[in-house]
Amino acid sequence: MPARQQAVYVRCNAMNDTDTIELKNIDSEDISDVLAKIEKSFGFKFGDTELKDVLTFGELCDIITNKVDGDNLYDCTTQQAFYKLRNVIAKTGPSGKRTITAKSDLEILFPRSTRRQQLSFIDLELGFKLKILRPKHWLTGTLILTFVISLLGLFVSWQIGLTGMVASFFGLALADKFANELDIQNMGQLANKVSREHYLKARTKAGTINKTEIAELVKDLFSHDLDLDKSALTKEAVFV
Repeated sequence: MPARQQAVYVRCNAMNDTDTIELKNIDSEDISDVLAKIEKSFGFKFGDTELKDVLTFGELCDIITNKVDGDNLYDCTTQQAFYKLRNVIAKTGPSGKRTITAKSDLEILFPRSTRRQQLSFIDLELGFKLKILRPKHWLTGTLILTFVISLLGLFVSWQIGLTGMVASFFGLALADKFANELDIQNMGQLANKVSREHYLKARTKAGTINKTEIAELVKDLFSHDLDLDKSALTKEAVFV
């Protein structure tokens, strides 16, 4: 079985050998999604069996760092992502780029009435999608509940149950398509997201990297996407 399809667990150094913690019952597909994000962000592909013998999180980070190709510069990609975002955002509204800081509230920078248009322009300028909009939580929750009830309804009336499932499925798709709620709060969080999910494109100078920061960005991806405590993702943490 390919490494990315295997369930992943971590054993922390401070724990006894018998105290293995499952990482929040993470599904193997979720692990695969994170690895796919890493490939896209850092511009490479894992070999089919390349991760087969990886034992620790540190080993995984070392493999990723060695695979990322580019001239090594000791500069900060998150800072570069911030300046790129600031310059583009300044083109879409009244805020001058000098007034935009890491603490700037995205609710103010992207007013609800023009938010989707602004973000579409920014996506085109950057060459990738920020993906920071979500539907209202109550709407998503209602549609998911409708889907579950409809699924159970199949045992009573398959026609009604199937109709409800289809309606909730398309409802979720439409809610996502026309989402207008911000998923993050400020510019600092947005710059962090861009640097970990679009690393190479966030760099000011094409063809350059900073090898010293890659392991930390990989940790950020695992922590953020899998809802994990970063303190558990030490170099010595073991995949079992």
